[in-house]
Amino acid sequence: MNKTDKAGMMTAMFRDRESAERAFNELRARGYDKDDINVVMSDEARKRHFRGEDADDTTELGNKSLEGAGAGSAIGGTLGAIVGAIAAIGTSVAIPGLGLIVAGPLAAGLAGAGAGGLTGGLIGALVGAGIPEERAKVYETGIKEGNIVLGFKPHSVEDARYFEEHFQKHRGEHIYY
Repeated sequence: MNKTDKAGMMTAMFRDRESAERAFNELRARGYDKDDINVVMSDEARKRHFRGEDADDTTELGNKSLEGAGAGSAIGGTLGAIVGAIAAIGTSVAIPGLGLIVAGPLAAGLAGAGAGGLTGGLIGALVGAGIPEERAKVYETGIKEGNIVLGFKPHSVEDARYFEEHFQKHRGEHIYY
């Protein structure tokens, strides 16, 4: 385990929807609420993984990613207030300009950064939400390539070890805690 995050967030990146779904479902099965789980992906990845003839968008992860699709049009100059309001009701947010879908507590962190905090692009948004810069750079590249990043705060060290092992089994990459 690479313990680099003071806030204790565990993150992992997944190259495909099935791997991300398995990891997300594993978190849910172990008692994590869907609103405890951060999901970050590009809008293009959302369209590719969760829309179209073959896509089953009725799964929890699919629903979580799709909720942000309608929210994006509402976000403008008052980004911080709107993101905060949407995060408070537990939905995901589309962030225009960055082309991101963000769901979970991370959306609230982005709201805390405010619209000015997003001028640094994806890295700035992730760092502003408490993800260390070197990890944010790795995730930025992966997200731009269409990968899905999941993050959560483990309830215990045992959970962190459990998920490190299981995320690796689900083809998780760049697993940090």
